[in-house]
Amino acid sequence: MKSAYELAMERLEKASPSVSLTEDQKREIAELDSVCRAKIAEKEVFLKDQIRKAQIAGNSEEAQSLEKQLAWEMRRLQEECEAKKEKLRASFAAK
Repeated sequence: MKSAYELAMERLEKASPSVSLTEDQKREIAELDSVCRAKIAEKEVFLKDQIRKAQIAGNSEEAQSLEKQLAWEMRRLQEECEAKKEKLRASFAAK
């Protein structure tokens, strides 16, 4: 007798079959992920430096604004990266 989990997994597999990726496809996704992480790190370093400068200058309002901008930019870049990876995975499935 199958568990509810096994039955659910079977239904899920029928609804959207999993796609096994080749090593080249995995490499493409890893490369894209690496580029995205680099962009995120670059933005984080830049904005954290700006925040530090604002704090040293005693401008707490600007520092808070930059912290909000940092959080927004990080979220935006992560979402953009995930969207690009999903698009890439979809192109692999279409082949």
